[in-house]
Amino acid sequence: MKLGEINDLIQKAGEIRNLTIDELAEAGVGHVGGCLSIVEVLTVLYYRFMKVDANEPKMKLRDRLVLSKGHAGPALYAALAHKGFFDKSLLSKLNKPGTILPSHCDMLKTTGIDMTTGSLGQGFSCAVGMAAGSKIKQDQVTIYTIIGDGESQEGQIWEAAMYAGSHKLDNIIAFTDYNKMQIDGTTDEIVSLSPLDKKWEAFGWHVINVEDGHNMEEISCAIEAAKVLQGKPSMIILNTIKGKGLKCAEKAGVANHNMPITREMVDREKQKALVGEV
Repeated sequence: MKLGEINDLIQKAGEIRNLTIDELAEAGVGHVGGCLSIVEVLTVLYYRFMKVDANEPKMKLRDRLVLSKGHAGPALYAALAHKGFFDKSLLSKLNKPGTILPSHCDMLKTTGIDMTTGSLGQGFSCAVGMAAGSKIKQDQVTIYTIIGDGESQEGQIWEAAMYAGSHKLDNIIAFTDYNKMQIDGTTDEIVSLSPLDKKWEAFGWHVINVEDGHNMEEISCAIEAAKVLQGKPSMIILNTIKGKGLKCAEKAGVANHNMPITREMVDREKQKALVGEV
């Protein structure tokens, strides 16, 4: 990637992160940590790789994204709004009565959402099913899916993983948001995933570890490598920071899974950034 392309993605990610934070602050509470840890991968997907058209959101030969960790929907909504799928002003209606933006993704309500998710593990199974269907149709569509590390403790994840590996579904590219925290503690405390890469390899997947899951160039290189690979599905493990970019969320640790967030908190953080405080 050229430096200008990287800087453009960095700028877009910053804008999407701010939209996500403002959206959550308007709601007053939300899954702050897991939303902010996937901003960069969403930016790279929608602005560099995914074949989608905001003016034709149901385009038949579009690529699909299944956000299996559906509680991070607000980050995806921000990315979709930034891309032009719907007006940014609608972000202020997150999880409010009559909204098209529920706290978890709903394909029947939100333009640009390819699969309803929220019950952990099920979105990933749907993504694998989409990839299998795409292979039958030979439509050359790529299926992308993002799962959580806490979600990876679900047995359904591994049933779907075994199917995809067995059937050599090389048209699916999955990402693990490996921020190493979940609702009740760290993943190591609850059910350790280590060694995560070896587990996926054992299920027949090609695995790429991205050391900095917020680095645009590293994410892009991983996706490029996955797209040319034949004969295996790909899992890209993104080592991320839960709550990335919002200091109060980062400092909250495990508590940022679903935390109160107010306009005053956000404004205070922005003011600190302006005066150079850490």
